[in-house]
Amino acid sequence: MRPKGSAAGLEARRRRAAACFQAGESVRTVAERFGVDRSSAKRWGRAWREGGEDGLAAKPHPGGKRKLSDEQIDELVDLIVDGPREAGFPTDLWTCAWVVELIRDRFGVEYHAGHVARVLRELGFTPQKPRTVAREQDPEAVEHWRKVEWARIEKKPADAAPASSSSTKRASCSSR
Repeated sequence: MRPKGSAAGLEARRRRAAACFQAGESVRTVAERFGVDRSSAKRWGRAWREGGEDGLAAKPHPGGKRKLSDEQIDELVDLIVDGPREAGFPTDLWTCAWVVELIRDRFGVEYHAGHVARVLRELGFTPQKPRTVAREQDPEAVEHWRKVEWARIEKKPADAAPASSSSTKRASCSSR
């Protein structure tokens, strides 16, 4: 398992251990000082002896090979921007499952829906939640209700008694 810390921090630790080896400390002493297994300290010492300071440098971890080329990514972005209806889907909202299907059909590449979400985020797309508005809704009537009716409901008479802080009524607590 990879130890905690950045690549630069772990490299700095190996370089400090090399300085200890250079000062003549044993593998056991170095392992105890840095809180690592003796096999790690031994590996650091060998890397330092064989490669010097360069032998202790952090190695890049490039990850797996991308499944889509740059051209395919550009085409995918264009397809997503055009919308799902243009791509043959029944609604105007993309889902990760539909993007997986689009990629499979268009490029012959399989992706997991969870990974597609990460790919989309890296491409600058974010999840969107549409505002739901009834088709029958009359915007003028809604605006009138907000400005007139809601304002009337919200106003309280100046002489109104303060509301009770109790959340129950006395009668509801009796055991009879």
